[in-house]
Formats: sequence, structure tokens, C-alpha cells
Amino acid sequence: MNEAEQLKEEQPSAEELAQLRARAQERDQYLDMLQRNRAEFENYQKRNQKDRDQERRYLTSNVFVDLLPVLDNLERAMAAAKQADEKGPLVDGVAIVLNQFLDVFKRHGVSRIEAEDRPFDPNVHQAVMQQPAADKPANTVIQVLEHGYTIHDRVLRPAKVIVSKEIA
Repeated sequence: MNEAEQLKEEQPSAEELAQLRARAQERDQYLDMLQRNRAEFENYQKRNQKDRDQERRYLTSNVFVDLLPVLDNLERAMAAAKQADEKGPLVDGVAIVLNQFLDVFKRHGVSRIEAEDRPFDPNVHQAVMQQPAADKPANTVIQVLEHGYTIHDRVLRPAKVIVSKEIA
């Protein structure tokens, strides 16, 4: 056989070419599907990791919500002792415990919402009542009845406040 005959025999027929093209197209479809599935899985893993990180970050929220009344009572005890002008080891001990509570809260990302003399914000304040105030603009917090707290960027408990209103 000469070279021309060999080349003719090696060249695929039109039917074989069509089959090869169909297989190549099918291969490309499977490759595209694989790449999409891989990207979806990677996105799923990223979302899942983000959700787990968020869950870990706010895992202690319920414990701190349960501890807030204890902190409030310690603050009330200190305010009552100060008002009665009490001094002594018991008052010192309560002050130490109160400071320890505040330190633990701070270490875990819990912070007090500063409210007094600030504009009322319904996202972090709960208005208990309104009072006319000549020296404050309307919708300004004039008194904090119960401190509010956040953990990282979420509100654990809104501050219960009295808000100024215009004098009628």
C-alpha cells in the first residue's frame, strides 16, 4: 500500500466524525456540570463555615441574657449603698463582684448601650414613657431605667429609657 491509500484508510468517515463531535459535546457538557457542581459545593462550604462561625460567635448570648438581671441587681445594690453612704467590706465585696462581671462581659464582646443624652433609636432603645423636657430636644433619651447590652453587633437587651417630648 502506498502512502495515499494509508491516509485514506486513516481518515475517519463522516459518520465517525459526527460521533466524535457528539462525544466531545457530551464531554464538554459533563465538564461544565462538574465545574458548576464544584463551584456550588465550594460556595456551600463557605456558607456553612460562615454560619458555624456566626453560631460560635453568638453561642453565649443566652447565658448573658440570663446573667443580665444578676448584673442589674448588683448595680442596684451598689447604688443603694452609695445612696445610704455605706462603706465597708460588704460594699467593697459587691463592687469587686460587679467589676468582675463587667470584665467577663467585656472579654466576651458584651458591651453596654450608651443611651443617656443620645437620640432615641428604636433598634437599641425601648421607650417606657415620654416626658416633657425644656433643656433637651424632642426624642432624646433623658433617663435610663434599665441598661441595654449588645454582644458584638447584636442587641441582647434594649435599654429601657424615658424619652423627651416637646413641651405642649
